[in-house]
Amino acid sequence: MSINQAMVKSVLSGDTLILTSTKNPHQERTFCLAFVNAPRMKREGDEPYAFESRDFLRKLVVGKVVQFQIIYNIPLSSNGQLRDYGIVILQDGRILPRLAVAEGWVKLRDEAGKNTESDTAKTLLEKLKSAEAEAKADSRGLWAGKGGRIESKYEVPDPKAFAEEWKGKPIDGIVEQVLTGDRLIVRLKINATEHVQTLVLIAGIRAPSTKRTNPSDGKEQEAEAFGEEAQFFIEHRLLQRGVSVNILGVSPQGTLVASVMHPNGSIAEFVLREGLARCVDHHSTMLGPDMAKLREAEKHAKSKKIGLFQGHVPTKASAGDTEVTVTRVQTADTIYVRSRTGPEKRVNLSSIRQPKPSDPKQAPFQVEAKEFLRKKLIGKHVKMTIDGKKAASDGYEEREVATVMQNGKNVALQLVESGYASVIRHRRDDDDRSPQYDELLASEVAAQEEKKGMWSEKPPATKAYVDYSESLQKAKVQASVLQRQKKVPAVVDFVKGASRFTVLIPRENAKLTLVLSCIRAPRSARSATDTSEPFGQEAHDFASRKCMQRDVEIDIEGTDKVGGFIGTLFINRENFSKLLLEEGLATVHAYSAEQSPHGAELFAAEKKAKDARKGLWHDYDPSADAAEEEDPTSAPTNGTAATATNGTSTPPQARKLDYREAVITHIDPLTLRLKLQLIGTGTGALEELMSKFRSFHLSAANKASLPNPPKAGDYVAARFSEDGSWYRARVRRNDREAKTSEVVYVDYGNEEKLPWAELRTLAPQFDAKTLKPQAQEAVLAYVQWPTAKEYIADAYAYLNQNVNGREMVASVEYTDAKDNGVMYVVLFSKDLDRTVTESVNADVVGEGLAVVKRVLKGWEKQVEGTEVLKGLREKEAQAREERVGGWEYGEFGDDEVVDKLR
Repeated sequence: MSINQAMVKSVLSGDTLILTSTKNPHQERTFCLAFVNAPRMKREGDEPYAFESRDFLRKLVVGKVVQFQIIYNIPLSSNGQLRDYGIVILQDGRILPRLAVAEGWVKLRDEAGKNTESDTAKTLLEKLKSAEAEAKADSRGLWAGKGGRIESKYEVPDPKAFAEEWKGKPIDGIVEQVLTGDRLIVRLKINATEHVQTLVLIAGIRAPSTKRTNPSDGKEQEAEAFGEEAQFFIEHRLLQRGVSVNILGVSPQGTLVASVMHPNGSIAEFVLREGLARCVDHHSTMLGPDMAKLREAEKHAKSKKIGLFQGHVPTKASAGDTEVTVTRVQTADTIYVRSRTGPEKRVNLSSIRQPKPSDPKQAPFQVEAKEFLRKKLIGKHVKMTIDGKKAASDGYEEREVATVMQNGKNVALQLVESGYASVIRHRRDDDDRSPQYDELLASEVAAQEEKKGMWSEKPPATKAYVDYSESLQKAKVQASVLQRQKKVPAVVDFVKGASRFTVLIPRENAKLTLVLSCIRAPRSARSATDTSEPFGQEAHDFASRKCMQRDVEIDIEGTDKVGGFIGTLFINRENFSKLLLEEGLATVHAYSAEQSPHGAELFAAEKKAKDARKGLWHDYDPSADAAEEEDPTSAPTNGTAATATNGTSTPPQARKLDYREAVITHIDPLTLRLKLQLIGTGTGALEELMSKFRSFHLSAANKASLPNPPKAGDYVAARFSEDGSWYRARVRRNDREAKTSEVVYVDYGNEEKLPWAELRTLAPQFDAKTLKPQAQEAVLAYVQWPTAKEYIADAYAYLNQNVNGREMVASVEYTDAKDNGVMYVVLFSKDLDRTVTESVNADVVGEGLAVVKRVLKGWEKQVEGTEVLKGLREKEAQAREERVGGWEYGEFGDDEVVDKLR
């Protein structure tokens, strides 16, 4: 009889083995030891010594290459196939079953040798009988008599209680079956007489599934890619091997989760390094620091592009740490930073989320979490490492995610530890995450257990700030309190302009608008359609960079007419007005500064900027200043004519008249400013463009909505709600939650709020470069409107009826380049004389809807003493005498009321 070679895959009992071909591991056969019988292991209860008998054979042969010789075979009653019986020769020359019989772990069958004819079989049988006699005499194995019973359980009644009992206590076990690359049936040896056989998940990994039958419909499901390979990898190393099992916890389905250790270490690491499994985040908190080893093993497989990671595209390596300064804290997970050379940019802290606004338990902690981060980071130098990008979603743009380290500590980790942030559960293939992700998960669990921050059962103490700039009366009351204090601690909540701030005073629960005294800073643009004064945006940016969300001190000196608090702001104990002046981003208000204790340093700061030709003083000419000081003449004042040096009255110079035909397209109901189109080549070109524009948007090829959420300042095509036609528009602001935008129709001046679905990309042939926006802003010259809402409503109704939509003649009196080119005009009907008393300006004064301006600007003083103002004042006197409009109570023009006018 021939001798063959095979690998022992497993042992079913003390007399039966599963052999695999050394050339093809998937080719298996069942082989029984000749002439012997071992006690059986059964679910309903093992026979005495069944486990010990099998374990004796398991330790000898499993995983080893052996030789075997078939002595005889017996047909199986179930399918007629033959079952082979014979001997197994170990690598050291010992032979089974003789060795097992000699140790007393198997018995000779009663019918052994009855049908045996070969000499080999007879010789073997004689040796076995002799060995069994010796084992009986020595009471070995099965012949010991007492004992040999082990209580085996096949289910765990309370997995959670079992896990709590055995957590941190390694249990010796034997892997009985490998279901997949991450699921094992393990016999846990609780003690010498008690075993538990149960399903165990290998902690930290998820392997692809193998071929299986769906119990619900009986259909066979194909294995996932590399599922069979992962199962074989584990089987080859663990099946029926002794392992050490560390119970870590329980899965949501009640399955034990454990680290499975074989003599060379954690099996999870090995299967990951071969690319046959992936790391799973939800076991991270169970594994703790050991999770890092698994991540490293997975990283190795990705770098080698093996197994599941054959098509892996590595993420772009980070440029490393970058030194940045935190300029603003938007929320507890979003900050703005600026490097030494680059612009300000927004980043999200990797892998964390601020308290959810939609969660009633978490939402109250948003302010507290943001303040926690502000105190730690604002204005601080930190190290930032970009970990990836957060894809655009739900109207939000794509954003970079980063790990921010301050003094060697991960800021995101500190937020999670304090209960001010939760950890994002990333998708399995999402590598744009924090390198300390596992530590974040562990810290979140600890914060929840300790009930810190938003995990607390008690809501935070809310601090409601009172807005004292809401009205002049409230401002005056609070100013009297603050004026008695010096250098009041405060926080800059918002920078409205270079010299205007929203300030919070925590100890007073006060919120106020602070206006810097003694200086004037250029105004920045307030919207995408607005234009800033020279150096206005630079001044605003400088103030934001220096003051936004910073801890400051303030001295209050008084209030203005609208509830603003006038005073001084100190940052790092330095007067911020002085800093603005030194950069040439503001000018000194001489009269106020002369009365201020800070006047000397402000004048010195301004002189320093002049000498350095900074900012507003970039073209400063000292000789021009000297000439002005020597010139004794001054501009005329309101109510007086210019006077010559000899004391005689100088007649006003003739004004250059600039008449233009225009169409009034829109009137603002709040400010009463006009939007008009100047009739000429522009309006002709607009008609031609709009004809093409409407045809363009009727085409089915051009009906796509915006590909991305619009940004403030973007030019778009917008469908006007009243006529359903498409017009050129510009986005003023967005509501990302409602997915709507406020747009201004740039050729007509009206505005409305539209859903994003009603907006389209503005094609290049229709953009502002092809034809500039035709709606120009204008103001009726020489008149002032009241502030009372009812009077404004009356004035709007009059203008809307008599002016809106009509072609008129506009006398352009002045164009204010500093106010985005606003034209100050006198309007005439086309069919009337162009005298001031026949103008719309005179009509609104005569109807008592406005008054003649009391305080004139420089250009307006040129008409003082001319027929222009004389005619308007006569109209005003007549309206007052007849008590029409605002004069109905006889006091519209009194000085007390005029103070309330714009």
